[in-house]
Amino acid sequence: MTHVQTMAAPDTGYHYNVMRRAIAAIDAGEPGQTLEQLAARMGMSPAHFQRLFSRWVGVSPKRYQQYLTLGHAKALLAERFTMIETAGSVGLSGTGRLHDLFVRWEAMSPGDFARKGAGLEIRYGWFETPFGAALAMGTDKGLCGLGFLSESSPEEAMADLTRRWPEARYVENPEAIGPWVDAAFAQRGDTALHMMGAPFQIKVWEALLTIPSGQVTTYSEIAGAVGHPRAVRAVGTAVGRNPVSFLIPCHRALRKSGGLGGYHWGLPVKRAILAWESARADA
Repeated sequence: MTHVQTMAAPDTGYHYNVMRRAIAAIDAGEPGQTLEQLAARMGMSPAHFQRLFSRWVGVSPKRYQQYLTLGHAKALLAERFTMIETAGSVGLSGTGRLHDLFVRWEAMSPGDFARKGAGLEIRYGWFETPFGAALAMGTDKGLCGLGFLSESSPEEAMADLTRRWPEARYVENPEAIGPWVDAAFAQRGDTALHMMGAPFQIKVWEALLTIPSGQVTTYSEIAGAVGHPRAVRAVGTAVGRNPVSFLIPCHRALRKSGGLGGYHWGLPVKRAILAWESARADA
C-alpha cells in the first residue's frame, strides 16, 4: 500500500475506527447504555465521544446506539423493507439517482467477461472513506471494484479484486478514478460503474441498485425479482461476489429472519454502513 488518498474529511478513517470500537462496546455492555457509560468503555470523555459521533453521522451517540444494536436488522425489515420490481426488463446498462448522487452503469458483454479482462486497463488507488481505508478500481467506463480494508489487509484486498480479472493490466492511478469515489461517498454528483460479472450476477447486482439508501430487502426478494425465486442460495453467492461494495449495495440484503447474512468485507463493516445510512435517512 503506497499511499491513501484523503476524502472530504482527513479524519474519517479515525472516526470509523471509533465506530468499530463503539460496536464492540455496545455488544459487550448492557442494552441502553448511557452516553457516559459508552464513552467510558471507549476511554473518552462524553463530550469528545459525542463530537466524534455527530461529525461522522450527524446524530448523537444516544440516538445512534439503536442503529448499531444486533437487533437493528430486524427493525429495518419491519420498518424499511422494500419490494424490488422485476428486473427482467432491465438491460445491460442503466441509470439511477440515489438522493443527490446520479449513478450510471454499464455491464460488460458475456464475451468480454469470459476473456477475464484481457486487453483491459484497470486503474486503482487507495482512498480514505467514512468506513476506513478502501481500495478502488476502475476502467475508462467507471468503477469496477471497491473493497474495504478494516477487516482485511491491503495485500488481501488487492489479491481479491485482481483475481477476478486476472488478464487485465493494472496501473496505480488514483487521480483517474478519484472523482467517482469522491461522489460515491459524498452521495452527490455523478459516478459511473462498469459492472464486470457473469450475466446472472449482473442481474442480481442491478436488482441491488434499485434498493434506496436507508432501506433493505431480503435475498429471497432479490431471487424473485430476477426471475429465479427458488435460487436464494445462488443469489446469496452473487451478492457476495459483488465487486463494487457500497455503491452496488449488497449490504442492504438481509435474511428473512432479520439476520445480517454475510458480508464480503466483514460484518462489522456491514453493520456500520447500515447504521450510517439509517441515521442519515432519519436525520
